[in-house]
Amino acid sequence: MNSDQIREKYLKFFISKPRSHREIEPAPLVLESDPTTLFTSAGMQPLIPYLKGQPHPKGKRLVDSQPSLRLQDIDEVGDNRHTTFFEMLGNWSLGDYFKKEQLAWILEFFTKELGLPKEKLWVSLFEGTKEVPKDNESFEAWKELGIPESRIHFYGADKNWWSRSGAPENMPAGEIGGPDSEVFFDFGTKHDSKYGRQCHPNCDCGRFLEIGNSVFIQYEKLADGSLKELPQKNVDFGGGLERITAAVGGLQDIFEIDIFKPTILKTEKVTGKKYRGNEKAMRIIADHLRAASALTTEGVIPSNKLQGYILRRLIRRSALQMRNLKPDFATEDFSAILKNEVILDEVGKFKDSLNKGLKELEKLENVDGKIAFDLYQSYGFPLEVTLDVLSQKGKSLNRKEFEKEFEKHRELSRSASAGMFKGGLADQSEAVIKLHTATHLLHAALRKVLGEGVAQKGSNINAERLRFDFSTPEKLSDEQIKKVETIINEQVDKDWPVSFETKTLDEAIAEGALHFFGEKYGKEVKVYSIGSFSKEVCGGPHVKHTGEVGHVRIIKQEKVGSGLVRIYAVNKPE
Repeated sequence: MNSDQIREKYLKFFISKPRSHREIEPAPLVLESDPTTLFTSAGMQPLIPYLKGQPHPKGKRLVDSQPSLRLQDIDEVGDNRHTTFFEMLGNWSLGDYFKKEQLAWILEFFTKELGLPKEKLWVSLFEGTKEVPKDNESFEAWKELGIPESRIHFYGADKNWWSRSGAPENMPAGEIGGPDSEVFFDFGTKHDSKYGRQCHPNCDCGRFLEIGNSVFIQYEKLADGSLKELPQKNVDFGGGLERITAAVGGLQDIFEIDIFKPTILKTEKVTGKKYRGNEKAMRIIADHLRAASALTTEGVIPSNKLQGYILRRLIRRSALQMRNLKPDFATEDFSAILKNEVILDEVGKFKDSLNKGLKELEKLENVDGKIAFDLYQSYGFPLEVTLDVLSQKGKSLNRKEFEKEFEKHRELSRSASAGMFKGGLADQSEAVIKLHTATHLLHAALRKVLGEGVAQKGSNINAERLRFDFSTPEKLSDEQIKKVETIINEQVDKDWPVSFETKTLDEAIAEGALHFFGEKYGKEVKVYSIGSFSKEVCGGPHVKHTGEVGHVRIIKQEKVGSGLVRIYAVNKPE
């Protein structure tokens, strides 16, 4: 059974009765609706407003297959199971069914639809904290389904709690999460020397492969650090298509499945090397080129910032591994693996930088950490190459010095990019959501005072203030600022309802909804209306009525470029 067949089976299983889910379109990898993150890294990201209680236009039971890019594990790529880019099979209950139904259905899918032997499936559960009880409900459900206690393991929040930020203590205010139950496929008996006893689902010996995770999203983090229960109990299941395909094929190495095999075969042919003995390099090439291809398909191009920087890093890491396999590699070697002009052009540039960097490195008698970092910064010269060249010369590198320089660079990058995301929300706390809704009021008010040539060019919002960039030739006069404030606060006092509809982008444009051509949109968009005052394409989140926003005061404006003005505004104390 190949990956396409497994995906089709999964979607049909959850769409069919009695499960009766509605299929939703996968979100783009670069989300317009969630500018707080670079990429879609989980299927739940576009669904956060609905998990919090907002009604979804397609109902309470949803299913999809979501391409995702996750960089937390990039240094693990090269083993037999980690990737940066993957396809996540997902089903959701938005306050409908819960643990008992979900666990029964996913077991049925794995065993009856895919034919995985039940005796090879193990599960993990949340052992509880002071705030959140041990997940005995799932424990009893699994036992009723025929999974013996010996194959059910409890773990702490580091393993069996899911939120975008990890364990509960790491969650910012407004973030949602909950305990989860993972399913593992057992490839056979083995002992794990790390633990000195028979291995278990979350050990590192390679015996077990996680193939699915049912997350029970039922908590939200409050500003005081405590957790409160959401108004509805949700299910968020995610199963990596690549890992499930490997389990079905009895393959402990996911890079042997149909998704990766063609790239690895081409790499073998180009390099004259066999996969066996060169697994790490070929796995990195296969994964990174797949991820890079997906990004270029969505219009991302290599650069030194944001998504473009990640794309450049993926391409250059794959080129570095090609060099390890074939020191005299040419751009044409990559063109034999894939036809993608953006990637091939970047490989060519990197090869030139690599050669320049090598010449500089050859000149040096002592390469300390700072020089190594300067090479990295000037030529995009990877640390791995520096270490490789030095080892050939019988020399070593001051790693601590390199890491110190690298950390300084990272801190500068964080500071510089803190306000760069268009529509950037610091979090999804109540204060941020109020000010986000206020940006819609501000945008519409500016257009009424200055004319319809005004267009949003970016925003950044935290709990203290909103920052809004827009097109206009000059700064506003004091009188114009007063008018804008008055219009906004009149709309607040009218307590307009804030609602949305899901439409195609063409439909939204035809209805006159404001939108931004520089942004990435999916096939469907949400159009938010604030009474009859404002209509705008946006991903949310928002308040339910404008009265919740509170009065707004503009505290500062500045000209930040040709034809571009930036306004800062806050909630005015009553």
